[in-house]
Amino acid sequence: MFLDYFALGVLVFVVITLFYAVIAIHDIPHLMAKARNHPHQDAIHVAGWVSLFTLHVIWPFLFIWATLYREDRGWGIRQDGKLSAEVEANAEIARLHARIAELEAKTPEKENA
Repeated sequence: MFLDYFALGVLVFVVITLFYAVIAIHDIPHLMAKARNHPHQDAIHVAGWVSLFTLHVIWPFLFIWATLYREDRGWGIRQDGKLSAEVEANAEIARLHARIAELEAKTPEKENA
C-alpha cells in the first residue's frame, strides 16, 4: 500500500517537474532578449507562449531572433545599409592596394634578358 502511494507521489513529482521544465525552456529567448535590452522582447515573450501551442516549431526562430540584437552594436548593420564586416573588408582591401602600389614604386624595374 505504501509503495502505491510512493509511486503515485513520484509520478506526480515527475509530471510537475517536466511541465515546469518545458515552460522554463520556452522562456529562455525572452530572458536573453531582456538581458540584451532587445526592442522586441515583449513580442518574443508572447511568441514563446505561442510556441508552446504550436508544438515548439517556432522556438528555434525565437532563439535566433533574440540573439541577433545586441545593445552595443544593434542589429550589426550600419546606417548606410552596409554590413560592418563588408565595410571593414573593403577598407582593408584598399589599404592592401595602397601598400602594393607603394612597394611597387620602391622596387627598381628589372630588365628582361
